[in-house]
Amino acid sequence: MTPYDRIPFNDLSRIPPDQLEQVEAAVASVVKSGWFVMGPHHDAFERELASYLGANEVVAVGNGTDALELALAAVGVTVGDSVLTVANAGGYATVASRLLGATPVCFDVSPYTLLADPVSVRNAITANPVPPKALVVTHLYGAMAPVEAIVQVAREYGVAVVEDCAQSLGAHLNGKQSGTFGDIATTSFYPTKNLGAFGDGGAVFTDDAELAGRVRRMRQYGWTSKYRIGVAHGRNSRMDEIQAAILQVKLPYLDARNSRRREIHARYAAAVGGSARLLHGATNDFTAHLSVLVTDERDRVRKHLTAAGIDTDIHYPLPDHLQAFHPEVSEAIDLSVSEWAATAVLSLPVFPELTESEISRIESALAVL
Repeated sequence: MTPYDRIPFNDLSRIPPDQLEQVEAAVASVVKSGWFVMGPHHDAFERELASYLGANEVVAVGNGTDALELALAAVGVTVGDSVLTVANAGGYATVASRLLGATPVCFDVSPYTLLADPVSVRNAITANPVPPKALVVTHLYGAMAPVEAIVQVAREYGVAVVEDCAQSLGAHLNGKQSGTFGDIATTSFYPTKNLGAFGDGGAVFTDDAELAGRVRRMRQYGWTSKYRIGVAHGRNSRMDEIQAAILQVKLPYLDARNSRRREIHARYAAAVGGSARLLHGATNDFTAHLSVLVTDERDRVRKHLTAAGIDTDIHYPLPDHLQAFHPEVSEAIDLSVSEWAATAVLSLPVFPELTESEISRIESALAVL
């Protein structure tokens, strides 16, 4: 086997020819227009994404972390407040909270789904002497957390709910899209996302016009009119016109691409043997952004897959509360599931452009774990 026979974890160069032609035409149209920031493609993409989501408002921003920060600021998070977040989701909510001068506070996840659940949320809220200002619900790996029940709990305590849909865009439950259950939601268009740009990008979406208005003003310096700063926490977080044009091209393909990801994930689930299990079923509330094996023999399994020419990754290797700059942890909260998960998860290739031959090779390798 040569290095060229390896199956990559992801390959962003495998763009379907018809989509590539559309992207090239869209980029050329922006270049010819001379309008490169917050132009007609930007405004059209906001409208088209809002229609797709069934949300009243979409605000495009510079990246997914900015989206989280601005969404938290919009619901009133500020210096001295606390924000609840899971510890096993890469630290993005932790970073966004700290940028506002707030204190991120971790809570544990379900051992079966590795997602937040209403019991852990209630325990985390009541373990803090002062109720948190906001809760970030991360729909991890593309799987929706039980957000309806979580929102109910948060409402009891007056806690704002921010949904992080960076990995779950296009997932839906009971006729509603991921991100339309809480007060406000965010997503990322980083190139590896299911709906990825050719650079950074993000969005905030909500049904609340007032919250959306705050984000719109904050994303451009806090302006209430040009050169008039009237809103705190203003910054420069605008989506490039070229990225908006590319995302316009790619949005209509999102459902089909998510469906293909689910198909691949389902094949892995049917094939996997040994003591490993694949997280989440290939249902509509799961976008298969990541196809994640859970095994207590991760090193052995990873070596086995590497020997078979299959690249893998770990999402995520170190929980937030064990990082060098870690968030707070209440003594009443046990984070043992998050700590165990960091040693047991292994992500498989699941991008839509995998060939049938590559998928079959991965199935064969999984069958003999």
